Amino acid sequence: MHFDSQPANAWTPPGPAMLFCPADRPERYQKALDRSDVVILDLEDAVSPENRAAAREALVANPLDPDRTIVRINPAGTGDYRRDLAAIGDTNYRVVMQAKAEDVDSIIDTALQTVALIETPLGATRVNEIAAAVNCIGLMWGAEDLVAGLGGKSSRFGPREERAGQYRDVARWVRSTVRIAAAAHGRFAVDSVHLDINDVDGLVAEVRDAVALGYTATACIHPSQVDHIRDGYRPSDDEVDWARRVVDGSAEHNGGVFSIDGQMIDGPVLRQAEVVLARAEALENVPAGDPAAEA
Repeated sequence: MHFDSQPANAWTPPGPAMLFCPADRPERYQKALDRSDVVILDLEDAVSPENRAAAREALVANPLDPDRTIVRINPAGTGDYRRDLAAIGDTNYRVVMQAKAEDVDSIIDTALQTVALIETPLGATRVNEIAAAVNCIGLMWGAEDLVAGLGGKSSRFGPREERAGQYRDVARWVRSTVRIAAAAHGRFAVDSVHLDINDVDGLVAEVRDAVALGYTATACIHPSQVDHIRDGYRPSDDEVDWARRVVDGSAEHNGGVFSIDGQMIDGPVLRQAEVVLARAEALENVPAGDPAAEA
């Protein structure tokens, strides 16, 4: 049976900020882990083809905490994919990110807990089937390879366009589809990276939207982005106070409909309040970043 069950010990992100690190830069491994919640050691796009053998050697020789590490492997069907899996077999890592995931077999074939990265047109059309694979524990999406696969030139509106800096509609559709597929199959969802490191306002807005839609984490490419992601996922004191009032009020009313400050509270609102409290609890021990260390 290959579909819709989930490993009993399925890994989940210990925090919302996932930081990519090139696997051929072992001197950065521990620094990246120290400054984030999860480090994604990248054997794919961040490493030039001629450096991938050295990157795999570095991966094996420089172990990190496997509970806070994901290894991004090359697309299925490539020689690098097979060599990546062989190298991981010599480590304690148990979670991989499958680049350019396009079919169920490529997920099952890893024989590891796998985050499927949906970043091609074919992968986007098959995301529901991919999410149902037994060892698929989460989904992430990517915009740049997607747009390249469309024959396009930009995933975002340009500076002279009306929605400057925001994703174009096709990218937003894939983002939404990935989120829905993850929820439908009980997988966590990771939002895509914000490539413009200096666009803090844009990152903050995207994180705010990701949290509102129930994303579990957001990936990033620079440690300066980590604090903004953590702050965005951490509920404010006012949100936590509201959520507690909702949960306590529901208990007082035996699960029936009631109101708080003029707002009707029913089942869906109760579930939203429970999510806020769960996020607050999960982030209680996630540290704030050190701005000086990120410089």
